Amino acid sequence: MSPSKLFFMRMRGMLRKEMLQIRRDPSSIALAVVLPMALLFLFGYGVSLDAENVPVAVVMDDNGPPARDLMARFLGSRYFHFRQAACVSEAQQWLAEGQVDGIVHLQDNLTARLAQGRPAQVQAIINGVDANRARLIQGYFQGLLQTWQSQRMMQGDAVARPMVGLAPRIWFNEAAVSRNFLVPGLITLIMTLIGILLTALVIAREWERGTMEALLATPLRRFDLLLAKVLPYFILGMAGMGLSLVVAVTLFGVPLRGSIVALFGLSAVFMLASQGFGLLISAAIRVQFVAAQISIMAGFLPAFFLSGLLFDLESTPLPIQMASHIVPARYFVAISHTLFMAGDLWPVLLPNTIILAGMATFFMVMAYRKISKRLE
Repeated sequence: MSPSKLFFMRMRGMLRKEMLQIRRDPSSIALAVVLPMALLFLFGYGVSLDAENVPVAVVMDDNGPPARDLMARFLGSRYFHFRQAACVSEAQQWLAEGQVDGIVHLQDNLTARLAQGRPAQVQAIINGVDANRARLIQGYFQGLLQTWQSQRMMQGDAVARPMVGLAPRIWFNEAAVSRNFLVPGLITLIMTLIGILLTALVIAREWERGTMEALLATPLRRFDLLLAKVLPYFILGMAGMGLSLVVAVTLFGVPLRGSIVALFGLSAVFMLASQGFGLLISAAIRVQFVAAQISIMAGFLPAFFLSGLLFDLESTPLPIQMASHIVPARYFVAISHTLFMAGDLWPVLLPNTIILAGMATFFMVMAYRKISKRLE
């Protein structure tokens, strides 16, 4: 038999073997087909870098015709969703609590200054935690104001001759530096990596290496085994968070306006939620490679795309927004941004912490029930 024929016979046998292996291992198909399709659909339909339906509070101290006409222009925009506030202090409270992302304040001298032929200003206060989004909102405000003025001048309205300018103020991130928004979010990803990816391997590793049988022969209870797997990685994760905090504040100059005690306490709750999810995967899957794949696709990628770190979730379709609510990182991103940029605002911190605590309890209980003291 010729060497070339032997080569093709060997290759045919190897290719058949690999195809059978792929059929027996659905995770390979998921990694090669399902994940790319999911990313394409996510970026194509679910992710938007534009800001739409931005919640904005409006305070109208002036009720003259120019003020009402300008406000009608804002109300007709698809970029904003307006809420009427009785006064500036109420609108500022909404902004501090995260209920709105901006304030439009039509001051009481707007109509009078325009009637006198003097320039007037519209005050805009914008949440600057996400610097890029703040610039977008400011640009939308400026564009709507310029369009309104141009239309009135084309209609020959004499009152429109004086210029109406925008007086923007950026809250929480006055310099509008995107690093101040990204670095606290990256801390969330670092803790997710440690909490989910590493703990997803700890029990699967015992089964794969054959050491679980020795552990099952010991007097260890399931609770003892769970605690032994949680504690080392919990310490490692909190140490990583502390190191990230030092680097963020000293090297990158990110302000920390909240309490360090609150940051470490709430980080511990998020770490337990991440570890509980990782341990649940590890207890259910006895192969490290498969457990790692599942932890990446079900843990890290949702934390990366659906936590609000890179994309404004309010501008995504409703199914994407609903799916993001089962991602623990979404709640800790809100916590870290609030603590770093705004301070100890407990109306924002407390609801997110309660949800994380519920997730941590659920995942830990499920992992405990899944850990078996028997070989089957």
